[in-house]
Amino acid sequence: MTTLVLCLIVAALLPYFAKIPVAIAMHRVGGYDNHHPREQQAKLKGFGERALAAHQNAFESLIVFAIAILLAIATGNMNETVQTLAVTHIGFRIIYNILYLLDKATWRSLSWAVAIGCSFAIMFQSIPS
Repeated sequence: MTTLVLCLIVAALLPYFAKIPVAIAMHRVGGYDNHHPREQQAKLKGFGERALAAHQNAFESLIVFAIAILLAIATGNMNETVQTLAVTHIGFRIIYNILYLLDKATWRSLSWAVAIGCSFAIMFQSIPS
C-alpha cells in the first residue's frame, strides 16, 4: 500500500510543480499579476500557454488517478501489477508535462494515453473476479 499512497501523494503534487513554468511565463510578460492571475494567464502565448494547459491537465488527470488508487485500496487490490501501473502512470505524467513544455505534441499525446491507460487498468484490476 505504501507505493500506492506515495504515488497518490506525488500525483497530488504534480499540478503544483506544473505551476512553476506558468509562473515563470507570467513573470516574463510584465511580472506575475497576483491581483488578476487568471486574466494574465489567459493572455499567455507559446510556452506560457502550453505551461498553463499542462498545469490544468495535471488536475484533470489527478481526478481519474486518485479514483483508481482509492478503488484499488478500497477493494484490497494492491498487487504488484497495480503498483507497477501506478508508478508507470506517475512516470508518464512527468514525461507528459515535459513534452507539453517542449511542444512535442505527438509524443505528449502518447504519454497521456499511457498514463490514462494505467489509471483505467488499475480500475479494471479492482473488479472482483
